[in-house]
Amino acid sequence: MAVDKNMPILIVDDYKTMLRIIRNLLKQIGFENVEEATDGSEALQKLRDKKFELVISDWNMEPMTGIELLREVRNDENLKKMPFIMVTAESKTENVVIAKEAGVSNYIVKPFNAATLKSKLNGVLGDF
Repeated sequence: MAVDKNMPILIVDDYKTMLRIIRNLLKQIGFENVEEATDGSEALQKLRDKKFELVISDWNMEPMTGIELLREVRNDENLKKMPFIMVTAESKTENVVIAKEAGVSNYIVKPFNAATLKSKLNGVLGDF
């Protein structure tokens, strides 16, 4: 099945610069229907208000972290099947394990480029 490059994607990060970088990387690989949230609670509200097909979220945010957001998404009957990619500056094995146990679809360590993002998206969405 072909990947719809117009699918709505929510990116979540408390740093505006990182949001801009992720948006630009997504644009480079053909995804332009992107909305932003600056923390997990704002993201959760947006996810419940509108249909998104993918979440790309930072781990370290206040007041709701990316891992807390992931757990909320996985516990929500309407959202639990949504692909969720976690982005973090930490490559610690225990963080990867925590994210996997919480149901993350894929994991990206900062810094990353368009090729890395595309390969992670391929792993979650299928090849495009």
